[in-house]
Amino acid sequence: MTVRDRTPVDVHQHLWSPPLVEALRRRRVPPYLDGWKLHLAGEPPYDVDPADHDVAPRDARVRADGLGRALISLSCPLGVEALPPREARPLLDAHHEGTAALPASFGGWAAACLSEIDPPALERALDRGFAGLQLPAAALAGPREMERSAPLLDVLEARDLPLFVHPGPVPGGGSAASGSRLAVPGWWAALVPYVQDMHAAWFAFRAFGRARHPRLRVCFAMLAGLAPLHGERAAARGGGRGEVDPDAFVETSSYGPRAVDAAVRALGVDVIVHGSDRPYARPVDAGLGEAARHAFRVANPHRLLLGEERARVV
Repeated sequence: MTVRDRTPVDVHQHLWSPPLVEALRRRRVPPYLDGWKLHLAGEPPYDVDPADHDVAPRDARVRADGLGRALISLSCPLGVEALPPREARPLLDAHHEGTAALPASFGGWAAACLSEIDPPALERALDRGFAGLQLPAAALAGPREMERSAPLLDVLEARDLPLFVHPGPVPGGGSAASGSRLAVPGWWAALVPYVQDMHAAWFAFRAFGRARHPRLRVCFAMLAGLAPLHGERAAARGGGRGEVDPDAFVETSSYGPRAVDAAVRALGVDVIVHGSDRPYARPVDAGLGEAARHAFRVANPHRLLLGEERARVV
């Protein structure tokens, strides 16, 4: 798989390939699929729309969105990465096999088992041509988490490939408040724990990760939970003067013009990349003009994915 020169890229989509769907259906404990009914630990069953994961219409949608490439990531809310190795590996293998076999309009992020850190397994996955590695934000949310994940980040840095940080899952499920009879609304996970995890991962990478991985390019989903907007508070509390890390990117999924405009004011235009989170959200035009649109969809994703080597296979 190659990123076509100067074509628009969506760095954040989800598509469950046939091998992944089959692997989820073979399971009898969460996460698993019963037909198209998804069962997750601590969550009520959820009816998945099969059309969301129908390859041919999704392939056509990439072109309809004016893209040259959409990068597919494993859905972190499934919790696959945290499963014991014997359970995680068949699902990870299915994700890698199925994503690598998708049409040419798709690329993909590799995924990794976190219950047993295995750099050689990541090496083998990356050998299949993945753009880089996706990790759940919780795997990077503090000094101990960053240290535990460091061997995987070392692999990326050695290969000059990027890291994509994605929210989820919610520990203990998100359907009911622990110790309470109050039902948690459906939007709770997206607005509270996901934002908190992304916020923590952004500042943990700044505090602990960048010194260990000085050459690593990293992209945080959902504008890093708006963590970059706290630069003034960070400066006031001794967290630095707000210097922009040119290799720490944020993507735009689930946010609109006001949030993206605020991120541009905090970080500048050069580290913001286009991500849609399809099929769970739709792409939004930030309304900041054609130059910003080109930066978000073309120039910045290419720099995230390729660094200075424009001809690299990703």
